[in-house]
This record gives sequence, structure tokens and C-alpha cells, in this order.
Amino acid sequence: MDEKETWHFIRFGKLNQNKDSKKQVENSIIQITSEKMLPFFACLWGELLLCLHFRLENLFMRVLIISDIHANFTALESVLSDVGEIDSVWCLGDVVGYGPDPNECIESLRHLPNLTCVIGNHDAAVIETIETEAFNHEAKKIIFWTQSALTDASYQFLRQLPQRVIIDQFTLVHGSPRHPVWEYLLDSQTAKDNFDYFKTDYCCVGHTHLPSFFYLDETDSQPRVSMITEGQSFQIAPRTILNPGSVGQPRDRDPRAAYAILDTETMRWENHRVSYNVPIVQERMRLIGLPQRHIQRLADGW
Repeated sequence: MDEKETWHFIRFGKLNQNKDSKKQVENSIIQITSEKMLPFFACLWGELLLCLHFRLENLFMRVLIISDIHANFTALESVLSDVGEIDSVWCLGDVVGYGPDPNECIESLRHLPNLTCVIGNHDAAVIETIETEAFNHEAKKIIFWTQSALTDASYQFLRQLPQRVIIDQFTLVHGSPRHPVWEYLLDSQTAKDNFDYFKTDYCCVGHTHLPSFFYLDETDSQPRVSMITEGQSFQIAPRTILNPGSVGQPRDRDPRAAYAILDTETMRWENHRVSYNVPIVQERMRLIGLPQRHIQRLADGW
């Protein structure tokens, strides 16, 4: 039975009534499927392997986690020079505000690998999606200056930032899972209340400018809170809220830029600090007339 006859049988079910016909059809089908279908299944297998490779690459990553850059390009440059090879970047908001370099910071962020960024309260105020009434006089002054300094491209970058992103078992927000833009997580009771507002194993936040974490064990009535010190490396456990600290305006009495590295294969979190040229940033702030208090605090880390 040739190939044409076999396909005719497969399509219409008609078979010559002789003793050899069934065997002929079986042999022809085996031959055709071997010749015609094997490349098809090989293609599917290749696509499956590519999907698995892509999935593993994204599942097991070295992730740079940064927050509160606050328009401090010199600090951001120092972090990026210090960090080494990374697969992905998670930015937890407040790209702008306080500092003199909003456009430079945004442009640098846009070119980082696999960037995920959420919006912070200063970002939202600059694009006028939240009111500035809750900001103090000096912060409002800087917001107004930033609005006048932003390029169209920078403005559009901030406009498209979401309040919350979920990546695998991580929820990313700026303030808290309950109030993603504004709420500060500074004490165990506020943190405890927020564990009901995310379903993933972990939540990454910024906003306080303090490298820290809150861990809630199911046997505990209150979450454990701890500041994270420079160079500290630890394996994170489910139901932990983590804060990498601030790149551009640290507030833990250490003026060095703070960032974290997450290894998603081993689930280890590493805190890092890196020095940068604070005086040159302060000079740029003076030249454009930013408030003296925010100029001084960069040197003292508060």
C-alpha cells in the first residue's frame, strides 16, 4: 500500500477486503508517522526545552533590589558599579524626589536588565496622581522643581509605573502591601496588620530608607523585626517582609548607598553598602537651590 492509499484509508476508513489489507495499512501508518510525524514531535520537544530553559533562567536569578534612589545619580552609579553581574532588577519606588538628577536616574534605570519598578509616593506626587498636601514644605518645593525638570520621556516612565507587582512568590510595593504608595512599616504591629494584605511568601518594600525585615512565624503572635547590617547574608523564610534600604538617601546613620542581592535559587538575601561622592551631589543640589536640610542629611545618613 502506497502513501496515497494509506492517507485515503485514514481519512475515509475504506479498506480493500483481502487478507493482507489490514496488515498493509498498519505497516504503512507506522512508516508514515515515523517519517512525517517525528519532525513535528521533535519540534515540539525543542520548543518545550526552550520554554523550560527560559523558565529556569527566570526562576533562578541573581536579582538586584533597590529602592528610594531619590534622584541621586552618583549614588545609583556607585551601586551599579559595585553589584557585578545581575539577571534582573527590582526597583521599589521613589526614583525621584529630594535629589538633583531625576532624568539621569530614570534613563539609567530604563537600560537595566529585566527591570521591574513600582511607583513611590514622590514619583506619584510629581506626576500628580496623589496630592502634595501630606508632604512638608521642603519636600513640596523639591516636587515642584522636579516637575519643571522632567523630560517628557521621564514623565512617561513614571506614568506607567504600577503600585504593585507580583513576581513568582514575591509581592513588590513601595510603602506596604496594605497601602502600596504611602504607608510606612516601622513597627511590628503595623507590620503584623499588613501580613493579611499579601498572599505570596515574601513582600519587598521600601519607603522607610532602612534595611530591615519583618518575619511572621505561624506560632508567633507578633512578627520579628530586625535591622539588616552591611554584608549580612541569610536565607529568607516564607512570610517575610524585606526592605533593602535606600540608594539615594539612607536614614540609618550610614550615608553609604544601600542595596540588596537576592539569589532566587538558594533564596539568600545579601545586604550591601557602597560609598559614593556625597560632596559632588551636595554641590549640584546647592546650584539648583534645593533645601539645605536635605543637602546636609546626605552626609550624615539620616
